[in-house]
Amino acid sequence: MAKRVHALTSSLARRPWTRAERRVVWNGFYGRLMIAVEPAVCAALFAVLTGGLIRANRPDAPAIVLAPIFGLGVVAFVIYAIVLMVGPTRALVETFGPIFVVDGYVRYRRPDLHSDPCSNGYVAVLNEEQQMLCEWETTGKREPRERTEPALVQFARYGGIISIDGRRTALLPENFPALGIGAEPPTFTG
Repeated sequence: MAKRVHALTSSLARRPWTRAERRVVWNGFYGRLMIAVEPAVCAALFAVLTGGLIRANRPDAPAIVLAPIFGLGVVAFVIYAIVLMVGPTRALVETFGPIFVVDGYVRYRRPDLHSDPCSNGYVAVLNEEQQMLCEWETTGKREPRERTEPALVQFARYGGIISIDGRRTALLPENFPALGIGAEPPTFTG
């Protein structure tokens, strides 16, 4: 997700997502949905147990003691399933927005005091006047070299840079596995 977003106006060139690009996002969405099925099933099972305990209300195992424990389990599993789906759902919604095309610059910089501990730096898209349009945190084993390079960039506000000078980044790989199973997260290598 873009950490900083500036000046994304209607004056920027834009294009719609292609079917192949949207398919990559759908595959990731369905892969995460398959993972979210487990906590959803557990929540349903715990809900049945909670209902059964309340309905049975036996004196040797009072429902007042056990039902809230399973009820908290229901809430926890539902929250977990929702949290698992927030990112992929947001990415899927983003595919109905534009991909911005900018003939400007790509800037790489090191992390600052406000950076996430897992981040190794930032990559930003700048317009032709070198005003920042969007900036994203990067991940990887080493920090990027601070530099600004001219480039024709395609990017999505939520997802990040899709291509630089016509070369795809790891954001939307062309050979993304079905359901996203076995896919590695994109990392910064430059």
